[in-house]
Amino acid sequence: MLTAIVIIFVLAYAAIALEHPLKINKSASALIGAGLLWTVYAMASADAALVSTELGESLMGTAQIVFFLIGAMTIVEVVDAHNGFEVITSRIRTTQLSSLMWLVGFVTFFLSSILDNLTTTIVMVSLMKKLLDRREDRLFFAGIIIIAANAGGAWTPIGDVTTTMLWIGGQVTTMAIIQGVFIASMVNMLVPLCVIAWVLRGKPVVPPARVQSASDTAPTTSFERNTMFLLGLGVLIAVPVFKTITHLPPYMGILMGLGLLWLVSDLLHRNKQDDDKQHLTLGHALSRIDMGSITFFIGILLAVATLEHTHILKTIALWLDEHVGRQDLIVMLIGLVSAVVDNVPLVAASMGMYSLTQYPPDSFLWEFMAYCAGTGGSILIIGSAAGVAAMGLEKIDFIWYMKKISLYALLGYFAGAFCYIVQFNLTH
Repeated sequence: MLTAIVIIFVLAYAAIALEHPLKINKSASALIGAGLLWTVYAMASADAALVSTELGESLMGTAQIVFFLIGAMTIVEVVDAHNGFEVITSRIRTTQLSSLMWLVGFVTFFLSSILDNLTTTIVMVSLMKKLLDRREDRLFFAGIIIIAANAGGAWTPIGDVTTTMLWIGGQVTTMAIIQGVFIASMVNMLVPLCVIAWVLRGKPVVPPARVQSASDTAPTTSFERNTMFLLGLGVLIAVPVFKTITHLPPYMGILMGLGLLWLVSDLLHRNKQDDDKQHLTLGHALSRIDMGSITFFIGILLAVATLEHTHILKTIALWLDEHVGRQDLIVMLIGLVSAVVDNVPLVAASMGMYSLTQYPPDSFLWEFMAYCAGTGGSILIIGSAAGVAAMGLEKIDFIWYMKKISLYALLGYFAGAFCYIVQFNLTH
């Protein structure tokens, strides 16, 4: 049974990693893999009731993450539908590429910590098309946006799906992850930002020909845009506070915030015709969220759960401890692997490999895992959702990114890792 489970998981994982050359959506591979793994486990087990109980427990943990992601994605879609992000993007004005690079890097870093790295990348890369005419300039900016978005998402519980998984799973807490990983994440962004800004020094910003902006024909008023932007961000920021005060799961906070946003949206547009407000409603936003990503998370988390229940992950953890030994090297290896394959199953597997009894919340392992898994994906453009999104928006070539950006991202990764290790040893 164990051999069959390992083979099925490896094949499903390979199909996920080779999504683009195979032209098979990774969600399909994850869902088929999860179904086959649980089928093999159930057929080989003599205790059907135990398997059902374990599946129920795994589903409950998966559902918490899925509900949270659905709520967060919908809130971001509503803000975007109201052109709420114009509040930030309309204020970016500079004539030098190096100055613009610094501004974009910091805006991306902090915006990603509040929203998420995927959404922030889409917003910022789309903005660059409005600010920069030369494609080569936009490609360099896309590279730093990927790095800054992944670095910014790593240090907050809502900025990156892997950190969110660790947060919901109880491996990290809100203030501890912010205090522990912020400096490392900042260094991860600053090192490549310094080098790329120096490469672009002295070059002027060449704007594209003036086109009508979204705000020129916006179907929403300034009051509506500002209200939905501030309320949407306020809800996302309030979720960790809600969890700390009530000790309820984060998905309850995000769902309640989604309801509040829905109420305010209906009140704002209650006097408009149905055709005029239809694209601004929460119902329309729900239809626009990336359900492909949601189903992928469901499939991969349930697939990894079988490895946990069959104790395969525990065996791998023992092997790593025996042959690698050092905890920091193990986690850094996981981060480097996340540049090649998706970091969601890597973190899910790590959560199953190491127990909270052995490694309590906010220990070195979990905080360093949040940093490495969150930022390691920047090393290759296929290593993170942010990179894949930018790749699609700007048609970035894999080889170009590897030649021009990967080395900077790798330097930032190791520099941030070194800073975290030094900081941890000084503060503990």
